Amino acid sequence: MKIWQAAVLGLIQGLTEFLPVSSSGHIAFFQGVFGINDADIALFFTIILHLGTLVAVCAVFYKDIISLFKKPFHTLGYLVIATIPAAVTGLLFEFLHLDDVFFGEYMGIFLGVFFLITASLLFATEMIAKRRARVLPLCFKTVIPMGIAQAFAVLPGISRSGSTICAGTIAGCEAEEVSKFSFIMSIPVILGSFFVELIIGLKNHEIQNSFAAGGAELGVSVALGFIISAVAGFFAIKLMLKVIKKANYKWFSLYLVLIAIASFVLHFTYFNV
Repeated sequence: MKIWQAAVLGLIQGLTEFLPVSSSGHIAFFQGVFGINDADIALFFTIILHLGTLVAVCAVFYKDIISLFKKPFHTLGYLVIATIPAAVTGLLFEFLHLDDVFFGEYMGIFLGVFFLITASLLFATEMIAKRRARVLPLCFKTVIPMGIAQAFAVLPGISRSGSTICAGTIAGCEAEEVSKFSFIMSIPVILGSFFVELIIGLKNHEIQNSFAAGGAELGVSVALGFIISAVAGFFAIKLMLKVIKKANYKWFSLYLVLIAIASFVLHFTYFNV
């Protein structure tokens, strides 16, 4: 992996983690475009980029994060409940080696299909949000659908922020509550995936071998990607908070349709060359 590639991927991760367009899908797409075929390096680097976006969440919502640990702990309880589906799905995905399926030979096709699913969900949510008569506060009725939606976001091309925001909005939750909780929901998921991948990577010597092969250039690439993803993520959150209030998702839907078409085209003309 070249340093300039790491910088571009860091920027992409930071922006797409919080915009409703799927960061995992975009990282997989551009790693394919860049020809990054070393699975060990790609996986570890992706986890580091996610840690960068975690820094962005903590920087924007530090007051809300601190309030989680104050009585009566309602939001903390909601967070635990919403995290369970994603935790179970993530572990199944890891130990059944489903990443070999979705990031393997037919990655371009899977990316295209899942990008289109996210686009359809965003478009439908905008229509529903603009016709909704009343809203609910954050509660079990709104949190559980958000948790289930986050579990599906393990699939590349299914946006974590997009699916959770759509689920909360369709369930009737107030826009500001949905946005804050959606972004805070990413914290345990990112931390959990980081520690799982770190333990497995160290146990199998994948991380050590990656750095032994990549040397100083890989170290600089990882550090640069982390910093850029954190900075880009900070501004992406600020932008998304404004977008959610207006429930204006159609431009994201259009973009996802275009990148889905690009995924299909590249699958048959480039990825499998």
